[in-house]
Amino acid sequence: MPSFDIVSKTDLTEVDNAVAGVMREVAQRFDFKGSKCSVERSDDKLTIMADDDLKLKQMHELLRGYFSRRKLDAGALDFKPVEKASGNMVRQEVVVKQGIDRDLAKTIIKAIKDSKQKVQAAVQGDELRVTGKKLDDLQAVIALVRGLKIEMPLQYLNFRD
Repeated sequence: MPSFDIVSKTDLTEVDNAVAGVMREVAQRFDFKGSKCSVERSDDKLTIMADDDLKLKQMHELLRGYFSRRKLDAGALDFKPVEKASGNMVRQEVVVKQGIDRDLAKTIIKAIKDSKQKVQAAVQGDELRVTGKKLDDLQAVIALVRGLKIEMPLQYLNFRD
C-alpha cells in the first residue's frame, strides 16, 4: 500500500555552519567593531547576545540570511522574548523547531479528512504517516498540505509504492 511521511527536521550541522558564518561576518563588519555580539548553539537552541536592540535586529537579519544560504528554512526559528543581560546587553533564545507537535498534527489530519481524499493519516511520534491505495491520492494530499498556511517547514519523505 503506497505511503509517505510528513516530517519537520532541520539539519543541525547546517545550523552550525550558518552560525559560524554569522560569527565570521560579525567579526569582519565595521558596524560590529568593538561589540560583544555572539551566537552560540547548544542542542536545538541558539543564544544571541547583542549590545543593544539595534544590533540584535541586525543579528536576526544575518541569521536569516545565512539560514537561506545554507538552504535551511528560516521558519524553523522560534524567537523567544528578549531578556536583559549583564552590562547593558540583551540576550535572546532562539529555538530551532524539530518535529511536528500534536496541535499541528491534528490540524493537518483534520484538513486531510475534510478534503474527502481516500487516504488515512496517523501520528507516529513527531511525524505523520499518510497511506492510501493510489499514488494520485497521495500526491493530492501533498499538494493540499503545501497549500495550507503552515509557518513550519515540512518535508515529505519515504514516498513508497
